[in-house]
Amino acid sequence: MDIERAVERIKATVGPNGWIADPDEQEPYLTEARRLYRGATRLVVRPASTAEVAAVVRICAEAVLPIVPQGGNTGLVGGGVPPEDGHNIVLALGRMNRIRAIDPVNFTMTVEAGCILAQLQQAASEVDRLFPLSLGAEGSCQIGGNLSTNAGGIAVLRYGNARELTLGLEVVLPDGQVWDALRGLRKDNTGYDLKQLFIGGEGTLGIITAATVKLFPKPCEVETALLGLARVEDVMELFARARAATADQLTAFELIPRAALDLALVHVPGTIDPLPARHPWYVLLELSSSQTESGIRGLLERLLETALDEELIANGVIAESGAQAKELWRIREAIVEAQNYSGSIKHDVSVPVSRVAEFIIRATAGVRQRLPAIRPMAFGHVGDGNIHFNLTQPERADTAAYLARWQEFNDIVHGVVRDLGGSISAEHGVGRMKCQEITHYKSPVEIELMRRVKCALDPANIMNPGKVVSPQEGSPDETGDGSRGWLD
Repeated sequence: MDIERAVERIKATVGPNGWIADPDEQEPYLTEARRLYRGATRLVVRPASTAEVAAVVRICAEAVLPIVPQGGNTGLVGGGVPPEDGHNIVLALGRMNRIRAIDPVNFTMTVEAGCILAQLQQAASEVDRLFPLSLGAEGSCQIGGNLSTNAGGIAVLRYGNARELTLGLEVVLPDGQVWDALRGLRKDNTGYDLKQLFIGGEGTLGIITAATVKLFPKPCEVETALLGLARVEDVMELFARARAATADQLTAFELIPRAALDLALVHVPGTIDPLPARHPWYVLLELSSSQTESGIRGLLERLLETALDEELIANGVIAESGAQAKELWRIREAIVEAQNYSGSIKHDVSVPVSRVAEFIIRATAGVRQRLPAIRPMAFGHVGDGNIHFNLTQPERADTAAYLARWQEFNDIVHGVVRDLGGSISAEHGVGRMKCQEITHYKSPVEIELMRRVKCALDPANIMNPGKVVSPQEGSPDETGDGSRGWLD
């Protein structure tokens, strides 16, 4: 089919409100949060229903016209950005934003892909339930994108990644067929768990149009504390004790280095220095319970008393109000924002929980051996083994020259990750940024299996090409020059 004719058919399918051709109006769909990549497209398509998505995909399949699915476009690895050649359509799902059903008794909610994450949290709260997926972009990211990237966030420790929160999916396949598996079942042992192919698939195997997700009892009591530690080696011992001492009611466990807090105090107004004395490391932890008078405050106080007595922690503060808890969580947000004011080479990695401290020590030594004045900022959800190991440029360094060494420091950090049996992408995904990189850190068998799945489901390679995995070994990199940026 002629491409121009295909584009006209797509316009007719979605109607005048369902497409954008004006270059200025397309602009927000062509780049992403870190401004690492900027693509081009023939048409931004905004379907309003699963039937419209399926019809558009059928037209694209017939014309062999690539499709770039896009949610809230808050990703950090370029997964939703179109290629630079413009030979594609961007299929943005924001108009598909209905909550189809909430079943408080079954603890499930069925939602369309374009629903904003924060709105789903609110909808669950209104029926006295919790949808626990929570991340910095929750005010603008969409659940379809969260599932397509297997998003993590601050509550993974207690509730799991997006993968663990999903019971069923509705997916439009690369030939335009609709696979409807919106089941609210906790048990279904009837063969392959096909939904797992699409969760974390970043739109390369099909387009998630709706999902049935898990809900949980709504917390009635929440306790938050920020603790100062002298040694990073003590962090994971504290984590193990916190899990055991609180009957596994630990919801979040976040690591913050003093260097990152100092940066935030300089650059982010409203950041507080939470303890009287300075400490090399801090842990922000949260406990929650769905019971009133649960006793978690007492559990937390006893945990901290013991940790102080054994010199596992040096000091700490427990939030006395919701407002104070927000102040403590604001520190965690501010350390990310502060890194935007300097050149920063970023890594989103994971290792076994027991080896988090070893990773931080080894990776820090490795990068400092190469550049002594570099400023490592190791922070994040270490309770699930996820470390954001960001490397802030030396003071007064030339930013462009520093960022030109991105791959050099990637090799050092990712080498340590490989030695410890970890992953070079813990929660941000692969997208364009790591499509070639993962071939160096996954086994040839694993990469070949991924390619076989891609070729089996999308033989024409029209679904988000150039992302996650190349269809054939030695395929040229379709992602541009591989340039890096520095926004978190």
